[in-house]
Amino acid sequence: MPRRLPSFDGAMTEPADTFAFGAGADRDWRTAVSACLDQLEASGAAGCRLGFVYLTDHFSAHASDILTVLRGRTGIDDWVGTTGIGVVAGRRQLFDEPGVAAMAMAAPRAHYRLLRRAEDDIEGIEPWFGVLHADARAPDLPEGVAELAERLGGYWVGGIAASRAAWPMIARGLADTPLSGVALSADIGVRTALSQGCSPIGPPREINRAEKNVVVELDGQPAFEVFREEAGEVLARNLERVPGFIFAGLPVSGADSGDYLVRDITGLDPQHGLVAVAEEVEVGGRLMFCRRDGASAAEDMTRMLDKLERSLDGRRPRGGLYYSCLGRGPNMFDADRTELDMIAERFGDFPLTGFFCNGEISNARLYTYTGVLSLFM
Repeated sequence: MPRRLPSFDGAMTEPADTFAFGAGADRDWRTAVSACLDQLEASGAAGCRLGFVYLTDHFSAHASDILTVLRGRTGIDDWVGTTGIGVVAGRRQLFDEPGVAAMAMAAPRAHYRLLRRAEDDIEGIEPWFGVLHADARAPDLPEGVAELAERLGGYWVGGIAASRAAWPMIARGLADTPLSGVALSADIGVRTALSQGCSPIGPPREINRAEKNVVVELDGQPAFEVFREEAGEVLARNLERVPGFIFAGLPVSGADSGDYLVRDITGLDPQHGLVAVAEEVEVGGRLMFCRRDGASAAEDMTRMLDKLERSLDGRRPRGGLYYSCLGRGPNMFDADRTELDMIAERFGDFPLTGFFCNGEISNARLYTYTGVLSLFM
C-alpha cells in the first residue's frame, strides 16, 4: 500500500552524534580528495557511517576512483552523491572549478537505508526524510520522483545532477540508475525549507484555454495580453530579452505556504495571443508571471532563513545539505555576499555540503531557480 506523504515542517526526535566535513580544490583530483580527507579525518569522520559527497563535473570521470579512496581512508562504506557545475563547501562555493566536498554523519545503520534504484524497497525503517539525486536525462523524471515518494512515504529533497561530462550517481558504489539516494527514519533530527529565486509580478490567473504547454487564455483574456500587461511594454516589444528574466509560475495545488513551480517561457506569439511554457498545463489550473533577479532571490533567502531560525528554538545545526540551482550562485548573488555567506551569517560555520543543480527537489516536486536547505539537529 502506498504511504501518505507527510506535511513536513518539523524536527525529528534524535540527533546524530557527529558530523564531519571536508573539501578540496585542485586540478588534480588526487590532491583535492587528499585535502578533503585530511579535513574529514580531523573533524571526526572515524566515528561516522553515512557520507554525502559532491564533485564538480571536472572530476566526474574519476568518480569511481574518488569513491574508492574515500571508502579506503575513512572506512565509511555508505556514500551517496553526484556531480554539479559547482559544489557547496561550507560557506565556500566551488563553482565551475575542479573540486570535491564531503560530509559524514554518525547515524546508526538502523536509522537509514540507501536507495540504489527507484524500485528498491526500504526494509527495517519507516522513511520520514530522504535525499534524492537524479539524472536529468531520465524520461518522466517528475513522475518518477513523485511515484517513489508516494510508494515509500517521506519528505524528499535533493537535486538533479549537472554536468558537461559524465553523470555519476553514487549510492555505496556507482549506481546505474536515474534516481538514487538515502532514506532516513524519524530518529534523525532535521528541518528543511525552500527559497524561491523569483518573485511574482502579478496575481495567479485561471487558465481558461490551453493545449498541452501552450496557454491560450488567462482570466478570460488572451494569454499574451496578460503577459504584456504584467511584464511591461518595453519587454513585450523586445521579446528576445524575456528568457532568463520573466518566467511562468505554477502555484502548487494544496500548498499552504505559497509555493510555486517556476518554469521557463519557451515561446510568445503576440499575433495569436499565445504563451508557451516548459510544462504541460491544465485548464482550470493557475498561472502567474514571475521576475528573476538578485534582489528578489536575496529577499526570499532571508525569509527562508528567518523561518528556519525560528523553528530551531535557539539551537544550532550540527550539519546541513544545500541544493541550489546553477542559475543562482554567482549568476544571482554578489561574490562578496553569496547565499552560502547568508547561511553562515545566520547559523555560524557548520558542516554544510551540497551542489548546484540542474533542478531541485523539495517535497518530491521538481523546482527550478530555488535553494533547498536542510539542517540536521
